[in-house]
Amino acid sequence: MKTMSAREAKNAFGLMIDTARAEPVCIEKHGRGVVVVVSVEEYERLCALKDRKDQTTAGGGGNGNARA
Repeated sequence: MKTMSAREAKNAFGLMIDTARAEPVCIEKHGRGVVVVVSVEEYERLCALKDRKDQTTAGGGGNGNARA
């Protein structure tokens, strides 16, 4: 994952966008990561993974707490 300071991201916004289309970009403020910029395609992929996970855990299988 590429890392940029908030100042670098602001001053080179176009570069940050181009980079984020290829790989996530961590934006740091005072040396600490505060946000990650990802492409729309990566965001949609992550949302689809979460949706699939939510569907498999929502209605399936017992958790051992059923009462007779």
